[in-house]
Amino acid sequence: MGDSDTRKIRNISILAHVDHGKTTLADHLIAATGGGLLHPKLAGKLRFMDYLDEEQRRAITMKSSSIALHYKDYAINLIDSPGHMDFCSEVSTAARLSDGALVLVDAVEGVHIQTHAVLRQSWIEKLTPCLVLNKIDRLISELKLTPLEAYNRLLRIVHEVNGIMSAYKSEKYLSDVDSLLSVPSEKLGDENLQFIEDDEEDTFQPQKGNVAFVCGLDGWGFSISEFAEFYATKLGASTAALEKALWGPRYFNPKTKMIVGKKGISTGTKARPMFVQFVLEPLWQVYQAALEPDGDKGVLEKVIKSFNLSIPRRELQNKDPKAVLQAVLSHWLPLSDAILSMVVKCIPDPISAQSYRISRLLPKREILDNDVDCNVLTEADFVRKSVEVCNSSPEAPCVAFVSKMFAVPIKMLPQRGSNGEILDNYADKGGNGESEECFLAFARIFSGVLYSGQRVFVLSALYDPLKVESMQKHIQEAELQSLYLMMGQGLKPVASAKAGNVVAIRGLGQQILKSATLSSTRNCWPFSSMVFQVSPTLRVAIEPSDPADMGALMKGLRLLNRADPFVEVSVSSRGENVLAAAGEVHLERCIKDLKERFAKVSLEVSPPLVSYKETIEGDTSNPLQNVILLSGSSDYFEKTTPNGRCVVRVQVMKLPFTVTKVLDECADLLGIIIGGQANKSLETQRSSSGEDDNPIEALRKRIMDAVEDHISAGNENDQYRMEKCKVKWQKLLRRIWALGPRQIGPNILFKPDDKQIDTESSVLVRGSAHVSERLGFVDNSDDGDAAEEIPPGVNRASFVEAQSLESSIVSGFQLATASGPLCDEPMWGLAFIVEAYISS
Repeated sequence: MGDSDTRKIRNISILAHVDHGKTTLADHLIAATGGGLLHPKLAGKLRFMDYLDEEQRRAITMKSSSIALHYKDYAINLIDSPGHMDFCSEVSTAARLSDGALVLVDAVEGVHIQTHAVLRQSWIEKLTPCLVLNKIDRLISELKLTPLEAYNRLLRIVHEVNGIMSAYKSEKYLSDVDSLLSVPSEKLGDENLQFIEDDEEDTFQPQKGNVAFVCGLDGWGFSISEFAEFYATKLGASTAALEKALWGPRYFNPKTKMIVGKKGISTGTKARPMFVQFVLEPLWQVYQAALEPDGDKGVLEKVIKSFNLSIPRRELQNKDPKAVLQAVLSHWLPLSDAILSMVVKCIPDPISAQSYRISRLLPKREILDNDVDCNVLTEADFVRKSVEVCNSSPEAPCVAFVSKMFAVPIKMLPQRGSNGEILDNYADKGGNGESEECFLAFARIFSGVLYSGQRVFVLSALYDPLKVESMQKHIQEAELQSLYLMMGQGLKPVASAKAGNVVAIRGLGQQILKSATLSSTRNCWPFSSMVFQVSPTLRVAIEPSDPADMGALMKGLRLLNRADPFVEVSVSSRGENVLAAAGEVHLERCIKDLKERFAKVSLEVSPPLVSYKETIEGDTSNPLQNVILLSGSSDYFEKTTPNGRCVVRVQVMKLPFTVTKVLDECADLLGIIIGGQANKSLETQRSSSGEDDNPIEALRKRIMDAVEDHISAGNENDQYRMEKCKVKWQKLLRRIWALGPRQIGPNILFKPDDKQIDTESSVLVRGSAHVSERLGFVDNSDDGDAAEEIPPGVNRASFVEAQSLESSIVSGFQLATASGPLCDEPMWGLAFIVEAYISS
């Protein structure tokens, strides 16, 4: 179990837009390296990874699934993911467990909307991507392009994909540079100066081997290196020189036998780039020889002889020219070799990948409290270091991340264990009782060794090892009943699995709802939450056709909520059970699963309703500029009432996404806290659960953590700017007047700054920091009736009138955030500052 074994592991996801060929590519890789799971003749037709009936019927992938492959002496964990936008949450679960990604793009259709989404997901998760340009055959047979036209098309696609990645890099680069340039140059370290001066390099470069050109349907593909190796001896050039020359404006001069640039071409000659001359033209000749009635069949024989191909004669004598073409190309340029050799060469092993992915997986925590247990901190740091180096020794702390739970019929579980022992799959200690479904955890081990029967701690995203006594609901202990290597639909029992591997775990069905961190010690920080790029927008109300089946429906909804990482189940204000999904296809699959797998009852489903949220455009990537605008900007809209007595100024800004998300997720708790029932309701909750933690303190901490995450994301290289932003945000959080809509929404009304002074002719409607008081950001218990005192020199009637208008401003804020100006839908993620002046 040494590092040498871990260095031979590759964890990769296949990401692409829908119908760009992910599952077909997976079929060919399984046929070549899956140990007989799939016959090569069925590759691309069987759709091995799409084992759900609905997936086969629609011919699209609906869930991420994994399979363990062996290529030479490498272990490759391949995760196929959906391309349909409705199932983009599955892309997030696949990306978290991977170190690299194969990004497929259809050479005819080019870059689509989901291509952007998967590239962003791979960037967020710090994956190493490789580009696969699929369906090259369509350029020949459908579009009838010449080799030069095809080359220009491929060149544009590579350039466009690199442009997308460059945009993601620029977002981070500009933010970091802005932070660095605000610091005097003498205070910059050498690494920061080097960072500013670094030139940006294209992510995908065919000459570096991370771009493959393939035809998944016919099972052939290649990268630049394969042709470079072939032509090296023929042209008397080095392989390295040819790899650089076979892409871009490089030409071969037949007279001098030299590789030249554009300037070295003789005028009047029709020179073609070397990629066209030495790669595409031979391919085009093979296609023409095989498919055209008058094609030169000698070309095929020449290819077979030149490359010493061993092709059965019956395949060459097939009357279908397409079958003959497929036989020649799949033997000449086998797809699996092209892809897997690229994976081994370009995708990092777990040890290398975790060394730089650690900042995304386990970001460093800033410890503000000095009164903490140093032993806990020391062990937590040791655990993080073990994850960073992917320590696979049995003595290392065991850390794993579960990206989703998935349901498997109990009858599909293996009947025998790793040592041949008979398993009692129905004796599920953490299962679902009489349910026919068993929930397995889709997990990746990041440190140590997992084994069957091991007891581990299950940590939620809110767990804090420094406050173990008050974190009981965020940590549970569980026993791992079984471990499996995933083989598509099949499961292979294993006694143990070490760091770097992807496994399915049985025994966590009652402890994990959707995702969690597993650790052999309590003193471990939980992994950062996964990023989902969309939210469920399509909602339906569901009820059983027979009211007597309500219990079965409720149980089915609980199982569905656990089985699908993206679905949302809630109860409306009218008492209806509401199911929210990402789109129409996702919703149809959820309802089908409810009827046939989880509830097994007839259902009545309301017409779908699309829920929207309104917001404004705004860049919150510069935290300091954002908080300065929030705390004191002169950019406002002003209106005077018809009687001229009141002047109202309104300023609207965009809240940071991290803060908005916390407010949105904690709506129920905010309703209890702000609604005036905080003490009684929260004490009841705490006593019933037997917990000592304070929910108000926990929520306040979540909001502060969200602010700090926002600040550190834009100023991680500048401690001075971070502190400056933090101070300003602390002042802002002491001015929260109201939340909206419905008093608990993700929009904030800030009261005016107390620095403004009333005069005899003008009185400001000051409002109150009601929400800040409820959340504990301010404590006005000692202020008494100070707020009721009339400042000297201020007109009493105007002062009383200003106080009476406070409720009107809050009501207006609630109405405005409940129905936005675009389509009367609730607003989301906005900050309002209202200044109303009463003139005497």
